[in-house]
Amino acid sequence: MVGYTHLQVAQPISFGHHLLAYFQMLERDYSRLMNCIETIDHMPLGSAALAGTSFPINRESVAKKLGFKNICRNSIDAVSDRDFAIEFNSFASILMLHLSRFCEEIIFWMNPNNNFVTISDSFCTGSSIMPQKKNPDIPELIRGKTGRVYGNLISLLTLMKSQPLAYNKDNQEDKEPVFDSVQTISTTLEILSQLIPTISVNKESMLNSLEKGFPTATDLADFLVKKGEPFRSAHGIVSKLVRIAEENNIKLHEIPEEKLKKIKHVNPTIIKKIMSLKSSISSRNHTGGTSPKQVKKEIGIAKKIINN
Repeated sequence: MVGYTHLQVAQPISFGHHLLAYFQMLERDYSRLMNCIETIDHMPLGSAALAGTSFPINRESVAKKLGFKNICRNSIDAVSDRDFAIEFNSFASILMLHLSRFCEEIIFWMNPNNNFVTISDSFCTGSSIMPQKKNPDIPELIRGKTGRVYGNLISLLTLMKSQPLAYNKDNQEDKEPVFDSVQTISTTLEILSQLIPTISVNKESMLNSLEKGFPTATDLADFLVKKGEPFRSAHGIVSKLVRIAEENNIKLHEIPEEKLKKIKHVNPTIIKKIMSLKSSISSRNHTGGTSPKQVKKEIGIAKKIINN
């Protein structure tokens, strides 16, 4: 499929490589959630109002019995801060950011002008007046819910801003933003887990998207560099070829031979070979690259991470 930068045609990539980018994002989100658990695993019990208690207690023993790894080591901090709630809502906001970006791409891919994918009708609705419409309502709703979770984070940050130590009644407002974010991300993940398996890929449309915008032009520039041409010069040479192709409404390898002969290292046969989609994608054969070999390798790694 076409890979975009600035939402403009950039370079060929595989659909699998594109989806694996979201796996990386979600893996980091999972790590952030696990870090939240580490942060919150401190027992505040025994801090009393703010100064601790005068009764002879063994907080370490109680913490062990209740399953806490640690205790809060300052009674004032234990009763007055809500950074653990802020940290959770920060995680939730970043998670929703990533899910929102994925939903935006589903919406973009579903547009008939692209026709890259379709999803089940159960996640879409029709138009009240336009019978041909298939609106991606669920991805849009998820995208919209993202703002709700952002709002919860801002609410907590604002709640804690300028509060003096120790406890203040303001802090009774700390619960609703957490509960609402938990509900929102739980529902969103549940719905997406049902939507994703219904995605159907239109390979032909994805390939057709690579017919415009000269997505393999960089491969030609790279080829010239490998032949000893400085990249600045190679970039300029290919830019000129692209302009010629644009002006004549042709592909790069269709540029007349007499014009190509003027450029060192360039001829129609080389252009056709270097700029093929298969050659372009396969040449990115390194860790993190889009070659089929690397994508399959990363899928294997991803499966092991999920199963563990």
